[in-house]
Parts: sequence; structure tokens; C-alpha cells
Amino acid sequence: MIEEACVAIDAVSERDRRLREAKYARRNKMRYIDRLLNELEMLNLAEQREVPTQLAVALDRLVHDTDVVARNDDVERPGTVTAAMDVLYEIQDNLMDNPIGDE
Repeated sequence: MIEEACVAIDAVSERDRRLREAKYARRNKMRYIDRLLNELEMLNLAEQREVPTQLAVALDRLVHDTDVVARNDDVERPGTVTAAMDVLYEIQDNLMDNPIGDE
């Protein structure tokens, strides 16, 4: 009986650990998106239309790490700063619409 309780506790602890890791990963991704959006907003305010290469690579990596690609094939490489911002907002909305557990 004690062994069964230990197994059950271990299972619950492991589930909670995985849930906590998923929440932190999502929060970190949201912070990263916010940072990219801030950089893009600065470029937009400076009336720069093209996305710098370094920012485009970071955006590509983020798009490939999310399921947005599966839903929308034309988000691979936005050509303008505002298009890049739209892609980031879509990813951010997707993350917010799919909560992990009870936050």
C-alpha cells in the first residue's frame, strides 16, 4: 500500500514538473517574442521597411519552432517590418489561445 502511494506521488510529481517546464518554456518564448516585437517597432518608427538579416534569421527560427507554419505556409520569410510584426503577433496569439494547465 505504501509502495502504491509512493508510485502515485512520483507520477503526480513528474506530471507537475513537466507542466512547470512547459509553462516556463512558453513564458520564455513570449518574452523573446516581445523583445523581437520591440526591435521591429523601433525599425518601424525609424521608417525602415526591410527586416535586417539577423532579425530575419531569429524570426525564421521562431516560426519553425511553432505550429504557425503548419497553418500558414506564407509566414516563412516576411518581406517587411510590418509583415514580420504580423507574424509575431500571430504566434503570440496562438500561444495565448492555448494555455498550459491552470496558470
